[in-house]
Amino acid sequence: MEPQQTQPYYGASGDLPMVSVGQTVPPANMLDKLAGYESIDAGGEERYLPPPVQPPYNAEGGQPQPNQQWSIPSISEDAARRALIKYAAEHVTYSKRPAEEMVFKELIPYNMYRYRLQSFTESRSPEWKSEPYYGQTIESSGFGAPPPPWEVPVDVPEMFEKNKKKVQVPNTASVKGCHRCMAMGKIPCDKCLQTGRVKCMMCDGKGSLFGDDSRCNHCMGNGIESCKSCSGYGQQKCNVCQGKCQLFFYIQLTVKWENNKFEQVIDQQCDFPIQKLNKVTGKELFSDQHFQVYPIMGFPESRINQVSQHGLQEHWTQFGKTSRIIQQRHTVELIPVTKVHFQWKNKENSYFVFGTESKVHAPEYPGKKCTIM
Repeated sequence: MEPQQTQPYYGASGDLPMVSVGQTVPPANMLDKLAGYESIDAGGEERYLPPPVQPPYNAEGGQPQPNQQWSIPSISEDAARRALIKYAAEHVTYSKRPAEEMVFKELIPYNMYRYRLQSFTESRSPEWKSEPYYGQTIESSGFGAPPPPWEVPVDVPEMFEKNKKKVQVPNTASVKGCHRCMAMGKIPCDKCLQTGRVKCMMCDGKGSLFGDDSRCNHCMGNGIESCKSCSGYGQQKCNVCQGKCQLFFYIQLTVKWENNKFEQVIDQQCDFPIQKLNKVTGKELFSDQHFQVYPIMGFPESRINQVSQHGLQEHWTQFGKTSRIIQQRHTVELIPVTKVHFQWKNKENSYFVFGTESKVHAPEYPGKKCTIM
């Protein structure tokens, strides 16, 4: 069935839109000028808009603070030994004898605090979209002015989980004749240059395969064959409107949610590589969650107060002007770290037991076996 003949879109001046050969992005004069969306275009990159004015960052707000002096007792010798035996068992080339036979000299506990801030933000980016018109419902500006980008209703997903949604902005839809094919549904075939014929692929247009007496049966000796791209018609279905002659235009709003993190460990300078704490948990001492949380004050470890102030200021400066901060959450954990000094075969050594999981860091473990290659 031949596609319905539709009049092509004409610009405001009455002229046909300027379209280059092969252009699939609609020309600018095809896009309606809608209040609040005048600066957006079609087929561009995501450009996230400034959010509505948010309350300024407040560093002086009240905040429930922990009032207990927290400390961690050293783990027991039995627990320290079990942790090292398990560590040795996890390494094929390690002997468990040092862990089983060692003599403890001293167990030194350290209090390491981890401050973690999460700011759950939302960003919005509008963009003109077009697709073949299959009879979609047309909610045009005739139904009312489209809502501003930050007033388009979008359900917020689970807090502190990265997500992304694309929604159609109400009252921005319209239908126009396709600019690519001038609303004809067909475009010239670029494979055969509208002739419907191409050089035979079997004989490379020679008409014969091995000589003058060996006629090519594929093209019957003519050296040409019917173009497969257009089935020999010289035209093919428009790749923009998919032969429908019309395009459905609307503004699409991309809404992106991010969980932005700030984290810092208060190092006690005990020669322990603090990056290893990333994979272990501690005991949560403090947690607070609100639209805007306030810096921690009066914490037993004064550096936590400073880190909290810095992290919150950094997030509001970094995200406050480009995204809407929906919710914030910050926590303080106390991570157990114990340095164990021991003696084995008259030699002294040490290792660390850390995290509630009792992980071990023992780079100088004396029970490493030699392997013969």
